[in-house]
Amino acid sequence: MAEKLNKKFIVITSIFEPTEAVIAFSKMKDYELVVVGDKKTPVNWHYNNVDFISVEKQKDDKSELSRVLPYNHYCRKMLGYLVAMRSGADYIVDTDDDNIPKDNWSYPEFSQEFECLPGNKGFINIYQLFTKKKVWPRGLPLKFINTQFDLGKDLYTKSCNIGIWQGLADEDPDVDAIYRLTNDSKCYFNQRTPVVLGRGTISPFNTQNTIIRKELFPLLYLPTYVTFRFTDILRGLVAQPIMWLYGYELGFTNATVIQKRNEHDYMTDFISEIPMYENCEKIIELVSRSVSISNSIEANLYQAYRALLKERVVCEKEIITLKAWLKDIQM
Repeated sequence: MAEKLNKKFIVITSIFEPTEAVIAFSKMKDYELVVVGDKKTPVNWHYNNVDFISVEKQKDDKSELSRVLPYNHYCRKMLGYLVAMRSGADYIVDTDDDNIPKDNWSYPEFSQEFECLPGNKGFINIYQLFTKKKVWPRGLPLKFINTQFDLGKDLYTKSCNIGIWQGLADEDPDVDAIYRLTNDSKCYFNQRTPVVLGRGTISPFNTQNTIIRKELFPLLYLPTYVTFRFTDILRGLVAQPIMWLYGYELGFTNATVIQKRNEHDYMTDFISEIPMYENCEKIIELVSRSVSISNSIEANLYQAYRALLKERVVCEKEIITLKAWLKDIQM
């Protein structure tokens, strides 16, 4: 009997004509590419081998999520996740239209022996294992940006069960506005073997070069009513304590994309990141206290956001959108 081939999807949202990154991803033989449009996207958008989800298609979609999501918003990307899930996806890759895949673009296996960091180290700067440059991921608590974690001495090898792989990005990696306002130099990471984080060892991860396995698809939910620069970081911080309950780990691997970053206003980014700076440590504590192994992933996700609402990290509208997501992924 022939072995079942895993179905892998790449999901991007874009308001531009097909970019260099979109064109490159459309040529990936083992992946199906879904691009989600918005009201700013050219109405005649088209590219070969791309399933383009136009605004008109979104209006015709019977999902609850398509009805409640705001337009001109990054979180409409979730409609692309739904398309992939309904099409039988086993893995979904999150990336952006300004992340150009290198020739070696790929992800490691999900069950294998890897170098690991011990658990219960709290927040760490994972970039320090890939470069000696002073740089940190967006979402790292600011009190740690000058900390030298000396992570190399703690590495050991074990069999791992990866739930999510985060690939890094060269040239203009995922850093916060404080880095860009004070330095803004390009960064090219060193090549090294993948690294997996033990339970209780935390790193922010984003939506730029990331793959998630089917069992964790509910955790793709992008919080919609927080600021743009906070949304994917909040998603990642909520996901980690839930992943740990079920024995899944977060891994980081080499930079396999080059980011040619779309134009940003750094001060606008900084203002958008303030809630992230204020809440990142609190989020881990709140989510960890609110989840239980006796619950499903979906139930834990809901309880996590109820806890965040109680502490005003999110607003009441977030729960409405989350309920729509949880309803749609059951269809």
